[in-house]
Amino acid sequence: MTTVIFVHGTGVRKREYEETFKTIEKKIYAQRPDVKVEPCLWGDELGTSLRANGASVPRYEETLALDQEEEDKEILLWKQLYRDPLYELRLLSLKTDEERNDNPFAETPADELRERVYSLTPKGELQAKLAEAGIAEVFDEAREAVIRSDAYNEALQNVSEESLGEYSNAISRAVVAEAMLICLQQEKYPPVLTNTKLRDKVVELLSLALADAELGLGGWVLGKIAELALPIGTNYVEGKRGAVTNKFSPMPCDILLYQARGEKIRDFIKQTIEQAEPPVVLLAHSLGGIACVDLLVEQSLPQVVHLVTVGSQAPFMYEINALCSLEFGQPLPDHFPKWLNIYDLRDFLSYKGSKIFPKVKDEEVISKQPFPRSHSAYWENDRTWECIMEIIPR
Repeated sequence: MTTVIFVHGTGVRKREYEETFKTIEKKIYAQRPDVKVEPCLWGDELGTSLRANGASVPRYEETLALDQEEEDKEILLWKQLYRDPLYELRLLSLKTDEERNDNPFAETPADELRERVYSLTPKGELQAKLAEAGIAEVFDEAREAVIRSDAYNEALQNVSEESLGEYSNAISRAVVAEAMLICLQQEKYPPVLTNTKLRDKVVELLSLALADAELGLGGWVLGKIAELALPIGTNYVEGKRGAVTNKFSPMPCDILLYQARGEKIRDFIKQTIEQAEPPVVLLAHSLGGIACVDLLVEQSLPQVVHLVTVGSQAPFMYEINALCSLEFGQPLPDHFPKWLNIYDLRDFLSYKGSKIFPKVKDEEVISKQPFPRSHSAYWENDRTWECIMEIIPR
């Protein structure tokens, strides 16, 4: 029996790991019920934490900007909706009389749409997709949050017969984005967070339930899309420094910890491998991929027949001569197993390996997710699993 061991990356702790592990189990067992899937959760025991309760964190201004010029408008829109589910509605509420093209009957479609949103009871395919997406339980809460918002009520004042479809689409995106945000606040990680096909299908079905119109971005919103990339102000970061540190520090700090004391993480992975039934396929995400590459360079582990890195920085670390196990210019040792490397052009933490190491086979997947969500979107991507299932021994 082949064993697949899942090694996670930076900033991941038990709750998130368990959700991802369930997804991986489900995807593998659907096609290969004969395969055994084993966890390798090193983050809880060996990952970083603020051991002095943040005593080292001063108050200072800090910003980070990413070049978004190449991002698609729809991806840019969702990037903003992930931060603020009401953002598109806020934009629509800013329409002037000239932009709205109001008519004497503008109130009628607004009242109609308001009633449809309020009284909607998901049924049939919509109900099934909400359940599949993992947001059925929070749907009503998300809808209520949107209905109670000023942005929603102000935007509805601008609805006309011609724009009914545009507004139903915007409301649907707002409700779905709000449901996703609620899940994150509850430390739940449903498939819809990273599965764009599933997310867009739920939005489409919800929009059709509100108004018989094609899903898409309204022309007015498209004209304003450049305004969606508003940076987070330095005053906010300064005022929320402790909360920001608590939320985001595990990711970069795990990387720093690994570079300084990575041997403990590699030993943890090795022990998991030794306890597993061979042959073993190592499935490693992000920093987990770096740790597995280092381990397999340093030691011959013949029970590992294939390494799969997903969204990994190992090739980049080697190119800048920062891979601790191998200096730039040195080849992979003969005992190193076959290596499949999966990357996404929108995941700025993923890199290609075939031009660095001849042994690597690169495969590109397309998540259609903005960064950083693209870094976690591999597990709901069909192409990811097509590539992985091809290499699991029978």
